[in-house]
Amino acid sequence: MLELSTAAPAVVDGAEARSQRAAQQIGVQGTEIERLPFDLSVLSEEGIFINVDAQGFGLLDRRLDWQALGISLPRNTDLAFRPPRCGLLPDRYRLPLMRPAARTHTALRRYSYRFRLTETLFETVAYRWVPWRAFEAFERDFETARLDLESAKLDILAHYDAVREEVIQTFLQLATDSVRRLQATGQTVPDGFADAVVQGVLAAMPSPEELRNKLVLRYQVGIILLGSEMLAEQRKAREERRHLEDRQGELRLERQRQQAQECRLQTELWAEEEMVRQRVRAAEDERRRETEVKERLRRLKLDAARERLQEAMSPLEEGAKQLHAAIYESASAIRASLQKHQYLPGASAKRARELTRWYTLMNWHCGSFSRNECYCSGMRGRQEAA
Repeated sequence: MLELSTAAPAVVDGAEARSQRAAQQIGVQGTEIERLPFDLSVLSEEGIFINVDAQGFGLLDRRLDWQALGISLPRNTDLAFRPPRCGLLPDRYRLPLMRPAARTHTALRRYSYRFRLTETLFETVAYRWVPWRAFEAFERDFETARLDLESAKLDILAHYDAVREEVIQTFLQLATDSVRRLQATGQTVPDGFADAVVQGVLAAMPSPEELRNKLVLRYQVGIILLGSEMLAEQRKAREERRHLEDRQGELRLERQRQQAQECRLQTELWAEEEMVRQRVRAAEDERRRETEVKERLRRLKLDAARERLQEAMSPLEEGAKQLHAAIYESASAIRASLQKHQYLPGASAKRARELTRWYTLMNWHCGSFSRNECYCSGMRGRQEAA
């Protein structure tokens, strides 16, 4: 009761405000403004708005051009000749498919009411108001029509091939008659005219899948959306939009944060990889320098050893040269004595034995005195044999 007592003055104040505004606009007294009651609660609470939607029934017929009928229209005239429509299925199959849609619209008109005001507000004449007490009867008639449509679709699908041949024969006969009419009126008939007419009809003829899936009967239900509810919906939509924008902003910030973190991680990885590469290059440079230093030290050591060896070998080489000269001289004398006496005298043999023993003691390098040693050994063998 408290809610009613507080809500009533608001309604009165609203009506008075509207009446005062109207009086000011037209320049009359507020008492001259008539209050017209307008209440949509009856339509909202005592019934429902219904629209019957019949889809796909335009597949059952098509427009034929006048030439397909063998008719040549006059040119340069202001009269408009619209081409006739032709059913693409025999009437014994087409009419059972068409009648359920008409029956549903008839049932809607029978059990519903039409309000021009709501049609103006809805901006469509498709929805009609059905009271709750008539809704069951409408639904029963609608379901009966829908079942009849399903039965008609099963019938045409069961005889589809025979129906297709019948349509082909009918239009082939029509094309033949059209050719005769065109020829009789002196018109030029293109080659393959009859086949073109038949092919055009076959292309427009609905397929079994289209008959099964596209012929649909349904009814749509609508309710009145009041101004306050629209405002509430708009407010709710704004709140949802704001919430969505906030959420998108958070997601965008989170995405930017993730991208920044990924960039930072990538930069750190690149920095670490660069440090690793620098360390590897530094290690390689260090190893290369160490190798160069070692090679240089090895060369220095070899040069020093070569110098020391050269210094150590100088007296020996001098002694070897003297030994070589003495051996050559003795060998020459022994050779001359052998050639002269055909044997070695005692002094020459003794000298050869001393040279052989000396050479054996001084044989520090076989490569330098190998020939002399072999020669002296041969000489000593001959002396012993003699």
